[in-house]
Amino acid sequence: MKSTSRGRLAWPLAIATSLFIAGAVILYRDRLPNIQALFGEIGTAASATEPMRGKVLYYKDPMGGPDTSPLPKKDSMGMDYIPVYEGTAPEPQSELKEPAAAPASGKGKIAYYRNPMGLPDISMEPKKDSMGMDYIPVYEDEATDAGADNVVQISLDKIQKLGVTSAPAQLRRLTRAVRAVGTVEIDESRQVIVTSKFDGWIEKLKVMKTGDTVSRGDGMLEIFSPTLRIAESQYLSTLKSSPELVKNAKDQLRNKGMTEDQIATLEGQTTPPRTMMVTAPAGGQVIEKQAILGMRVEAGDPLYRLVDLSHVWVIAEIHEQDIASIRPGLPADITFDAWPGKAFTGTVSLVYPMVATATRTAQVRVELDNQDELLRPGMFASVSIDAEMQTTSVLAIPENAVLDDGLQLTVLIDRGGGRFEPRSIQVGSRADGFVAVTNGLAAGDKVVVSANFLIDAESNLQAALRAFTSKQAIAPETAQ
Repeated sequence: MKSTSRGRLAWPLAIATSLFIAGAVILYRDRLPNIQALFGEIGTAASATEPMRGKVLYYKDPMGGPDTSPLPKKDSMGMDYIPVYEGTAPEPQSELKEPAAAPASGKGKIAYYRNPMGLPDISMEPKKDSMGMDYIPVYEDEATDAGADNVVQISLDKIQKLGVTSAPAQLRRLTRAVRAVGTVEIDESRQVIVTSKFDGWIEKLKVMKTGDTVSRGDGMLEIFSPTLRIAESQYLSTLKSSPELVKNAKDQLRNKGMTEDQIATLEGQTTPPRTMMVTAPAGGQVIEKQAILGMRVEAGDPLYRLVDLSHVWVIAEIHEQDIASIRPGLPADITFDAWPGKAFTGTVSLVYPMVATATRTAQVRVELDNQDELLRPGMFASVSIDAEMQTTSVLAIPENAVLDDGLQLTVLIDRGGGRFEPRSIQVGSRADGFVAVTNGLAAGDKVVVSANFLIDAESNLQAALRAFTSKQAIAPETAQ
């Protein structure tokens, strides 16, 4: 009985087993060559006598799929990925050699993969770098567009990460700071000499010290003058005479320095005063004093020297090569050791016509207000003049937009949408962080001013790839 029941059970098991094997053959008949290759490689790897094949490049799908891995792994069925060794020719049926299918985004097929860190390394197959980062796919549409008109394509997210900024080429007046040293000097137009227009003796001093400040009309000193008293007496005696005599006598008093107020005061007296007061012709500070009490003076002798320090000059020394860029009217920033942290502003009024042969420098006069009289003659000054490089506006771009490789100067034109065009330019003068462009750009062209060296590296990489691809395309034709 037991043998009969076993025989009855064996038939259904045999039929089920046959059906399972037939289904597996039908399901995996397209992958039998890969399965055979798999078991062949596993058997070879299991052999202890076979020598080492070298460095493992990557691991491929054991079922022949397009998936690869830089590290050992298993598929969904638990089968180990197959190692691909260095120097081993890829299988003809491997899907890794075929470009990736067009993605849903419509970018086209993948032309190659580039290093995720921007290094000059590309791969025709998916791979990872030493840090485990996936290489970035570059699609045929991007590569073709970049090569067609010398344009490099950068993804918008990468542009944001790099902090790429652009600025337009604009017409502007280029200026640069011409720095010089100088000293404070008196404004020559604001100094006067106090003199006497008649002979006499100083009987009284009103202003007795150097440094005193006086205003216009203030009395400076009193002088006793016999000749002046005679002229005053004659004027008083003619007051009852004809108008012509009065006029002549009055003119003599004016010629001797008497003011209209002093003459009017004299008309109310019967005898002339003993002394005459000499007044200040202008306000200012006494910087020289020659008058001494009791001293005899003659007409024309200098008694005081006054200067108005509310407006002063700074005489600066500029180098000979800077003369052409300095002209009257330019602003100047001035600092003084005596007043650290305080800035003064002046205006260039004259470039002196002489050049010192010993120092090859020229003098520039800068005028500035000094209402608080903080600045004093002889003070040391540091001068910075905003000099114009050209008399007219020129096309200029920020200086950091220019890439200089030692052979040519290049800028990157921002064409929008992550597209950048390298363009060779010629430049002129540089000033204040800008450079004049003489050839290669037009007004309004946007140039990259930050992260441009990274984009330039990307451009060189893509150009090298296009050249490499072109050589590969020509090689088969040559072989034929």
